[in-house]
Amino acid sequence: MRWDQLPRSDKVEDRREDGPGGFPMGRAGGLGIGTIVILGLIGWALGINPLYLIGGAEILSRLGGGSQQQSQPAPQSPTAEAPSDQMREFVSAVLGSTEVQWREIFAQGGKAYQGPSLVMFEGGTRSGCGIAQSAMGPFYCPLDQKIYLDTSFFQEIERRFQGCKVGSKSCQFAQAYVITHEVGHHVQNLLGILPQVQAMQRDMDQVEANNLQVRVELQADCFAGVWANHAEEKWRFIEPGDVEAAMQTASAIGDDRLQRRTQGYVVPDAFTHGSSEQRVRWFTNGLRSGQVTSCDTYQAARL
Repeated sequence: MRWDQLPRSDKVEDRREDGPGGFPMGRAGGLGIGTIVILGLIGWALGINPLYLIGGAEILSRLGGGSQQQSQPAPQSPTAEAPSDQMREFVSAVLGSTEVQWREIFAQGGKAYQGPSLVMFEGGTRSGCGIAQSAMGPFYCPLDQKIYLDTSFFQEIERRFQGCKVGSKSCQFAQAYVITHEVGHHVQNLLGILPQVQAMQRDMDQVEANNLQVRVELQADCFAGVWANHAEEKWRFIEPGDVEAAMQTASAIGDDRLQRRTQGYVVPDAFTHGSSEQRVRWFTNGLRSGQVTSCDTYQAARL
């Protein structure tokens, strides 16, 4: 992925040097029941569907990302190196490219686009949806319209997903896919989709709510593909192996793959993000067409 030519965003908020701020970071080894309860209460109190928060937490916990968390924040060394400027530059470039593309797409429909801010942190920080922790994975908070990204998630991608080697350009495209998926949720929020989904889910049982949540996540995958289509047309930044690495990432975090890995069997009614095949297919839909209309997961007979 050639990202040097991408425009930079001025909406990246770097909190990596702030430290965890004394937040409880959960038990080592995964997502504790206390964290799930807290996330559920946060969602209930703020009127946010807890699936938006817990869904991301489940993914990283199942991948073992929570194993990096400590019960107490580690002291900051006065001689520690500052966070990598290259990481910030990369995140700024990806976010900046989404601002350009979605602004153009919204303008075609007679609408104005205001992009989200992106908060980079390590360990924990505060968000408009409550406390953000590494174990939650990247997520979008509709209340403050910010994306929260603990950059250790990028390290998890590099360590765990085949075809995504540490420091490789193809791995960077997979990381860009993660960011642009969250931007896709922001687009859904601006279009009024997220509020409608939340209202509908309040009157649904768990299976129905999960099914609707899958459609939300797959549409965000498709929106990420739409971004890639338009960005490639403008900057020709995709290199051989990039799309394959992103698809391997999408496949690796499909609900079926995660369930089979952790419990040995698959329960489709419990899906909240979609199967590996679904995530790959909907990203591909957006990538090939470049059209928002190709991302209507709510009317699709086949997910």
